[in-house]
Amino acid sequence: MSSLLQGVNLYLIGMMGAGKTTVGKLLAQHLGYRFLDTDDVITKSVGRSINQVFAQEGEAAFRQLESDVLAQVCAYTHLTIATGGGIVLRQKNWSYLRHGLVVWLDVPVELLYTRIAEDTTRPLLEDADPKGKLRSLLEERKPLYSQADLKITLRAEATPEEIANRVIEAIPGVLKPKVSP
Repeated sequence: MSSLLQGVNLYLIGMMGAGKTTVGKLLAQHLGYRFLDTDDVITKSVGRSINQVFAQEGEAAFRQLESDVLAQVCAYTHLTIATGGGIVLRQKNWSYLRHGLVVWLDVPVELLYTRIAEDTTRPLLEDADPKGKLRSLLEERKPLYSQADLKITLRAEATPEEIANRVIEAIPGVLKPKVSP
């Protein structure tokens, strides 16, 4: 499979709690790629948590950091990259994402909420109605996520390994064949 990809990066997009990091690590192992999580890169580079960046500088500053990181990582190859859920909000980020293969992990709101209900590290869910907020974020982002090269719809019973295998199996169907001269 990695020879078929020819070093092209895999970018995982989707809502918070979709499993991008967990599935991304498995995909990287399977492909012999390195794994990066853009949120981890941001927290290491600024020495603060995502919550702290949101609280101290706001969402716009965080989105700029996210774009900066994406611009840097797209220069490399042989990477599986888990992106932040809102990375699709900036049009310029799509120019970076298009350097690779974009995979949308599509997860129903109920399942997302079950996964992240107790997670206090999600600044966008600090809301009186976190499930409603999650639903509205998904509705806002769905048209953007749908621009992905590959959509993998998740079910509650699917294991990360099964999801990674579904991605691997679907990749050949979305790769454009190389034209011989």
